[in-house]
Amino acid sequence: MPFDEDIFISYAHLDNQPLAEGLDGWVEALHKRLKILLAQLLGEDVSIWRDRKLQGNDVFGDTLVERVSRAGVLVTVLSPRYVKSEWCVRELETFCRAAEGSGGLTVGDKSRVFKVLKTHVSIDEHPEPVRGLLGYEFYEYDAERGRAREFSPEISPQKDPRYWAALDDLAWDIKLTLDKLRAADKQQQAAPAAATDQPASVSVEEQPREKTVYLAASTKDVAEERDRLRRELQQRGYLVLPDRELSLCEPEFSETVREHLSRASLSAHLVGSSYGIVPEGAELSVVQLQERLAAERGGGAGSGFTRLIWVPPGLDPREDRQRRFVSELHTQLGAGAELLQTSVEDLKLRVLEKLTPKQKAAPPADADPDAPKRVYLICDNRDQEEVQPIDDFLYDQGFEVIPSVFDGDSAQVAQFHRESLLSCDAALVYYGNANQMWLRSKLWDLQKAQGWGRPEPLRARAVYVSGPESAEKQRFRTREVPVVIQHFLPFSPDALSPFLQAIRAE
Repeated sequence: MPFDEDIFISYAHLDNQPLAEGLDGWVEALHKRLKILLAQLLGEDVSIWRDRKLQGNDVFGDTLVERVSRAGVLVTVLSPRYVKSEWCVRELETFCRAAEGSGGLTVGDKSRVFKVLKTHVSIDEHPEPVRGLLGYEFYEYDAERGRAREFSPEISPQKDPRYWAALDDLAWDIKLTLDKLRAADKQQQAAPAAATDQPASVSVEEQPREKTVYLAASTKDVAEERDRLRRELQQRGYLVLPDRELSLCEPEFSETVREHLSRASLSAHLVGSSYGIVPEGAELSVVQLQERLAAERGGGAGSGFTRLIWVPPGLDPREDRQRRFVSELHTQLGAGAELLQTSVEDLKLRVLEKLTPKQKAAPPADADPDAPKRVYLICDNRDQEEVQPIDDFLYDQGFEVIPSVFDGDSAQVAQFHRESLLSCDAALVYYGNANQMWLRSKLWDLQKAQGWGRPEPLRARAVYVSGPESAEKQRFRTREVPVVIQHFLPFSPDALSPFLQAIRAE
């Protein structure tokens, strides 16, 4: 059905009172900014209505009933005053009743109700119709002090990027819902006249699995990174689950997560320094439970499901159980999983790579079988001078050497690294001034290369262990590569003999 208003903003008038003369009220600023952002995203103007007059609580005005009933989308601005206001809750309930007769409260996979959290309100105080919805938080909550601090909506003296990120998320999601409502309206208008006397309905199309991602709920310390990834995926047209608040009681929590995972082709898990909330009736945290359930979902051979686990570089877990969890991720990851300990931009790039259908290119017809073998020389940026003799020697032996690169942003460097592993014939990891975690990440990358799209295994893989000498380096051994070269003296060509033999072996 066509709507008189695209958006109705439901709010408590107390929350729109400016804190200083000459400033817009909080809701007034939200209204103005949403109108501009949505017009830019949609390419056309949108109609947004809110009651600007402070109504009495005795009669729910006929005009207000009509306005809220004829809106496509409802934006509720939750606050302590809102949940105590009979008037506000009745606006919400009226919209929900009217929506049931105009296609339902969802259109496709998008809700028509948006829960804006101006400040902290305990979840058990949220009105029932929005209790399960994901909220757009415009505040941060300090659990230790039991205090919420709202993000500043002001532009000067300095913008608060958290406010603008939440506003951007809200605008994008409303835009997607309005797109679906307008498409459904056009479809209904094109339907045969005989159907016009039937209740309006919106066909819900199941999102293809390859376009659905399970982005695991995270702890607050990595919430900003998770929001950036979610925003990127949604803007590219992917359905991101969970799209509702998860129950904090077992077994409801696990049942919902399993259902969401069954619809997805990939799960991404951001692991921070905090262990996080443990649902009632469970022994593991929300973060660890989701990782376990995703491992269960992807454990079968040929499942076509991947899980990506991201840990920030230099992570320092705050408590023993989180330290044990992170250690398990490093040592017991299992099949169908990748552990990334790099920038969140690299995680985003990897997620998009996994979601992009791969086309296996045929080798060029004129490929030269006598072309020089390509050796990828992997080193830390502190070892660029130390690897130069190795680079020169390999080149003199007739190999094409692919050096490590360090210029550019982290996403570009990571992309070059992956492409080098896909195109090289052999890889030599130089372990000098870097730490053991750096080495481990490079060894994991060698294991992952075939999953990234390598048509065949590497001809040779080796680790060259060099100075500064240490007890840990003297003890170093691994079965992840066939050749380990321990050489703490100045470079000698003889040290590379086992690696060269492996490359040249037919």
